[in-house]
Amino acid sequence: MENMSPVLLGFLGSLVAGLMTAVGAIPVLFGRSPSRESRDISLGFAAGVMLSASFFSLIIPALDAAEIRYGEGAVPALIACVGILLGMGAVAFMNEKLPHEHFRSGHEGPMSDSLRRIWLFIIAITIHNLPEGLAVGVGFGANGFEGGFPIALGIGLQNAPEGLAVAVALLGEGYSAKRSFMIAALTGLVEPVMGLVGAAVIVVSQPLLPWGLAFAAGAMLYVISHEIIPETHRAGHQNKATLGLAIGLVLMLFLDVWLG
Repeated sequence: MENMSPVLLGFLGSLVAGLMTAVGAIPVLFGRSPSRESRDISLGFAAGVMLSASFFSLIIPALDAAEIRYGEGAVPALIACVGILLGMGAVAFMNEKLPHEHFRSGHEGPMSDSLRRIWLFIIAITIHNLPEGLAVGVGFGANGFEGGFPIALGIGLQNAPEGLAVAVALLGEGYSAKRSFMIAALTGLVEPVMGLVGAAVIVVSQPLLPWGLAFAAGAMLYVISHEIIPETHRAGHQNKATLGLAIGLVLMLFLDVWLG
């Protein structure tokens, strides 16, 4: 597998990570719905994995790549900072301009009466998943299997609780177990598309490597702050959700050091 093209690795790695969304949603097919407390803990875990991956798998390698090209000093730090802000800004722009609806906080973006509520949910979840696929693809494009595998593993681990949360929320909206599972599974399939794009851009243009890594990190950081952490704090389970975040963070750190 290490001899495969980084672009193909980026696609396959992000595909497997995206399919973990479907794996996480499987319990709804058997009539099992976890408590809100359990979901908040698992989403906290997902936030921790993404937070750790953002810094140890993306931002630090972005600084290293920039130093190789531009030397030590302010330039690598400036590239990382600007890349992070561009990534956060891109997701914020989509969040502002695309009509979508969150399960708890309600409608965001422009009003669109022509879109059914279920599609507003799907758009929201897609916005959420785009940075994850991009991060996996950029990781493989930058450093091949060694660089991408820890990110793909971490994103896959945190996709499972997200898939379950989406499926359970759809059940609460009155959708059948089968349809809730299918929609949750489909939302993860945007990740291989972005994984392919991210890997291809980095492979084609090496000067974009530090920018791409930092951009992917910023996009994920926006999702963590704007979506996941607020969601875990809405029902009074913030202490246990924070414990989940801590476990996810150190687990991803361990995996990144061990496997990377």
